[in-house]
Amino acid sequence: MPPEVSPCYPIPIVTPISQFLPREPPRSLLANQPPKYKYYRGTKKMMMITKKKLIPILIFTLSGFSILRLLKISTVSLFSSPPAVALPPTHPHTQGPSKSRSISSDSAATLTEKEFRLLSNLISLRAPCNLLIFGLEQKYLNLSRINAGGKTVFLEDNSEKLNKIEANYSNTRIYKVEYQTVAKDAYKLLKYARRNPACGLQHSRSGSLKNSSCPLALTRLPREVYKRKWDMVVVDGPRGDAPDAPGRMATIYTASLIARSGNVTDVVVHDVDRMIEKWFAWEFLCDENLVSSKGKLWNFRIIGKSNSTTFCPAKTILIE
Repeated sequence: MPPEVSPCYPIPIVTPISQFLPREPPRSLLANQPPKYKYYRGTKKMMMITKKKLIPILIFTLSGFSILRLLKISTVSLFSSPPAVALPPTHPHTQGPSKSRSISSDSAATLTEKEFRLLSNLISLRAPCNLLIFGLEQKYLNLSRINAGGKTVFLEDNSEKLNKIEANYSNTRIYKVEYQTVAKDAYKLLKYARRNPACGLQHSRSGSLKNSSCPLALTRLPREVYKRKWDMVVVDGPRGDAPDAPGRMATIYTASLIARSGNVTDVVVHDVDRMIEKWFAWEFLCDENLVSSKGKLWNFRIIGKSNSTTFCPAKTILIE
C-alpha cells in the first residue's frame, strides 16, 4: 500500500513583527519639527503664575508681622516706663519714717556733659564773678578754674564728699552745712510758706535772711554767704532723692532771696525732672524768669526789684 500522505496545507506567511513597530523618521525630518513640550510648558507656566502670586502674599505677611512687632514694642515700652510719682502726702510727726519709696524717678546724679557745658558757658560769660554752689562733685572744681579771678563757694552736707574732694584753688572755699528739712515735708512746707507772711518776699527783705523765722530759710550758713552779693547760684544739693533725705526746698527758697538782693543773678537748678525741684522753682524763681535749659538743668535770671512784694505774678500755678 502506498504510504499515507498527510494533506498539505498552505504555509502561512509570517510577517515580521518589526513591520508593525513604528519606524523612526529620518533625522533630517526630526530636525525641522518643533519639540513636543506642550505638557511641560503648561506646567512651567503654572509654576510661574504661582510664584508671582506668592510674592505679594509673602510681602503682605512679612509686613503684617513687622507692624505687629512694632506695636508690641511700643506697648511694652509704654507700660514698662516708670510712672510719674506724685509728691508724697504729709505724715504726722507721730508716724515713723516711710520705707524706701523714692520721690523722684532717678537718684540725684551729677551733671551730664551737655548740662555741664551749659553751666560752664554761663560762668565763663560772667567770670570773674561771685559763684555760690549748693552741692559738691569732683568735676565741679573745674568751675573754679573757669571763674578765675572770682570767688567760688561750695556748700555740702555729705561728710564723705568733703573728705574725698579738696580744692586746689586759692579763690575757692568749701563749707560743711546742715539741712533741717526733709523731702517728705515739701508739700507741707510749701503750703505754710504761702500762708505765712514770714516767708513772703516783703518780710524777707525787711529783715536779714539770717534772722528769718521762715522754716524754708537757711539761717546757719557760713557768714560769707550772707555778706556777699552773688552773681550766680547753683542748686544741686542736697541730694533729696528719698523721703527722709534732706530736700532742696530750703536751698531753692534761699537762692531766690539771695538772687533778689543783688542786681542780676542767675539761679541754676538741677534735677528739675523731680517734683520738689520743679514745684519750688516755679513758686520762688518763676517760669517767666527761665532763660535757658538743657536736660534737667534750668537757668533762671532774677533781676532785683526793691518794689516787688511777691516772688512771682498772680498766675503762679496753684498746688493745693
